[in-house]
Amino acid sequence: MSDQPKSEQPKSESGFQYSLTNLKPVTPIAKITLTFPDGAKRQFDQSVTGLEIAKGISPSLAKRTVAMALDGVLADLNDPIEADAKIELVGRDDPRALELIRHDCAHVLAEAVQSLWPGTQVTIGPVIENGFYYDFFRNEPFTPEDFDAIEKKMREIVARDKPFTKEVWDRDKTKQVFRDKGEAFKVELVDAIPGNEPIKIYFQGDWFDLCRGPHMTSTGKIGNAFKLMKVAGAYWRGDSNNPMLTRIYGTAFAKQEDLDAYLKQIDEAEKRDHRKLGRELDLFHFQEEGPGVVFWHPKGWTIFQQLIAYMRRRLTGDYSEVNAPQILDKALWETSGHWDWYRENMFAAQSAGDEAEDKRWFALKPMNCPGHVQIFKHGLKSYRDLPLRLAEFGVVHRYEPSGAMHGLMRVRGFTQDDAHIFCTEEQLADECLKINELILSTYADFGFTGDLTVKLSTRPEKRVGTDAMWDHAERVMATVLREIQSQNNHIKTEINPGEGAFYGPKFEYVLRDAIGRDWQCGTTQVDFNLPERFGAFYIDHDGGKKPPVMVHRAICGSMERYIGILIEHFAGNFPLWLSPVQVVVTTITSEADEYAKTVVAAAQQAGLRVGIDLRNEKINYKVREHSLAKIPALLVVGKKEAETHSVSVRRLGSDGQKVMPTTEALTALLDEATPPDVRRMRGVV
Repeated sequence: MSDQPKSEQPKSESGFQYSLTNLKPVTPIAKITLTFPDGAKRQFDQSVTGLEIAKGISPSLAKRTVAMALDGVLADLNDPIEADAKIELVGRDDPRALELIRHDCAHVLAEAVQSLWPGTQVTIGPVIENGFYYDFFRNEPFTPEDFDAIEKKMREIVARDKPFTKEVWDRDKTKQVFRDKGEAFKVELVDAIPGNEPIKIYFQGDWFDLCRGPHMTSTGKIGNAFKLMKVAGAYWRGDSNNPMLTRIYGTAFAKQEDLDAYLKQIDEAEKRDHRKLGRELDLFHFQEEGPGVVFWHPKGWTIFQQLIAYMRRRLTGDYSEVNAPQILDKALWETSGHWDWYRENMFAAQSAGDEAEDKRWFALKPMNCPGHVQIFKHGLKSYRDLPLRLAEFGVVHRYEPSGAMHGLMRVRGFTQDDAHIFCTEEQLADECLKINELILSTYADFGFTGDLTVKLSTRPEKRVGTDAMWDHAERVMATVLREIQSQNNHIKTEINPGEGAFYGPKFEYVLRDAIGRDWQCGTTQVDFNLPERFGAFYIDHDGGKKPPVMVHRAICGSMERYIGILIEHFAGNFPLWLSPVQVVVTTITSEADEYAKTVVAAAQQAGLRVGIDLRNEKINYKVREHSLAKIPALLVVGKKEAETHSVSVRRLGSDGQKVMPTTEALTALLDEATPPDVRRMRGVV
């Protein structure tokens, strides 16, 4: 204790007198616990930022970290962390950073455009599959000729390496700032933000944008592996009553080699475009009077029928093929739930006659399942009859917006290789595995032997059936998914939360084509609901009535779409068994015409799809023309071949030719033209 009198005790400059009696303990700073990817847990002061944590580990880590993930959700590295969480520091080379690279690049694109053309209004610029876009409002639309200038300006902005910084603004202030800038569309966007959400503004230097975020730490982190791809018109908010905007599409990658690979894939995809090849090979066409429905030409229809024939052979012995009506009273679709849950995707029809007695509304079937339930219900079924597998190559119709249609890939009328299995709950897992085996072997027969992904889609928000039903179905499907993965090393599995059908969970099979693109084709969907809605039942072993479990499955999915995928996968150069014309016999001189006809007759008798070319043209011209038409094999005959009963065989993609006895050549071609499933049945490898 001090011996100084009270009056002489130390004072602050303000006159405050220090004393033990007026000192209060400091409130301790709140702590949070963060769990790192290796499982280590560390405590930090509440509101610590990701950047501070990275710096605390090492300066080099902080330098290469561009964002963080809290409980799996990406966030700005400078965001304060307020609660316990799992934390991951995300580097630029992390696959999750690719979305941020593209998002940041969209912002840089917008700044570049406004810098080059002041007065241009910016609207929205989201990340999309394989890239991003930004919509602009300008009196004069942008064209690809503007890309060089824009990209140059974008590289300048990236090189400045300005930090991305976030501010939260008052709603009224935000609207006033954008109003003062002449950004009417941004004012509208602010109005659309729910009142409980913060208004976030991201700066990159002096330029700023309304954005939910997150972003990387600076523009320099984007790098230079980006490219503007195309322009398109787009109505504001997708409404044709609103102003037309110019949409600039771009892409960006972490590395230049990734961008180069993508651009190469795009170039290859353009060469393989099924619409282009469909015209060149005379397979099909579309026209205005039938939007989204296919006009099949003879060659295209031959491929279609070969595909159907293949699938029919694969189903023999396990499935019974049926055919349900194309058009049914809407009352049936009300019972099924489609009228409530799927009506926006359906076509309705009524008698066109004014005096028609029956003016009920009918619907073109969007799927085959309600019809198959009616077939199941016809006649009493016992547990001994199950599983009952009904298959149909049924034509279905679904409404697609005009902007969504894309050749064979997205149509309004298509044929489904659809089937429904009615089984007991005990049989469900085995049936799903049996379907899986059929799907995988089918894809392998068409050359899809690489990586394949099976996705389990779980209950959506809009659904029918009880939670107990969904719990049971999802448990069974998850068990089957684990079994599929354990049996196949090249199969990846994923969960798609909330992406199931409205009546049950489903598997989606995603295959990869020759140039590395992924296509979702096959599905397996479990349905505990539809049979009950229609009052379908079987007599169980105890004599009681019980609704069957219904499994919806498709292998190709849409036959039209699958053919589109095959055209692009093979670049029109189909394997011999699938090719619409397998062989063309052509002559060198007219002296061999009669012999050519004899060879054609022998080829037809053997079962080959064969054409003949007796035109008085040079052989090189004919060879080139048939090569462009993707004819797999040419049998060239002249006077010499006629005398020796031989043919000169030319194969597509090969410069050479081989002279063979005609019988031997046809035998070899016929063997090659044998479908893979038939070869398996014959025990031929």
